[in-house]
Amino acid sequence: MFESLTQRLSGTIERLRGRGRLSEENIREATREVRIALLEADVALPVVQALIERIKVRAVGQEVLKSLTPGQALIK
Repeated sequence: MFESLTQRLSGTIERLRGRGRLSEENIREATREVRIALLEADVALPVVQALIERIKVRAVGQEVLKSLTPGQALIK
């Protein structure tokens, strides 16, 4: 279960690499994938909803530092 979750989350972050700025579209796609992965791993729905909301609030429009990839900035 944890291996599958790790692979799904890593894949989501990999798809964000190479982008200079996190857009609402990037965040929407990534949070959808994260939401599905967490729910399939039997994480409680209220926990998933709270995490996704926090990611959206903190990540939309965030400048990506040169030392970080967009994927790393998302999880920061």
